[in-house]
Amino acid sequence: MAAKDELGRAGEQRAAEHLTTLGYEILGRNWRCPQGEIDIIARRGRELAVVEVKTRRALGFGHPFEAIDARKRERLWRLAYAWAAEHPDLARGGEIRLHAIAIVGVHPEKGALEHLADLR
Repeated sequence: MAAKDELGRAGEQRAAEHLTTLGYEILGRNWRCPQGEIDIIARRGRELAVVEVKTRRALGFGHPFEAIDARKRERLWRLAYAWAAEHPDLARGGEIRLHAIAIVGVHPEKGALEHLADLR
């Protein structure tokens, strides 16, 4: 596995652990369909969180949240609705929200973590 992929996986693991400590139940990870991939799908109460995780070793190429532009958010919404259509029993009655988690540091398990909920 490439170092970049290992960094991303470690970041997603840290993000999932973070969400769990906030009371979210992880429903899925790395869900794929022809339109793309959702890093994490989680639920807390009626909220269904579709989570994009961005992990960087440093800020040399900008803050991880800068990579989540309007086009990426539109794609995440399309993916969220595709996931909900494929999992109606899990999505029923839930309010879908987009979240982003950024992790910056050489070691994702110790790096700085920022969590933005309800992206618009």
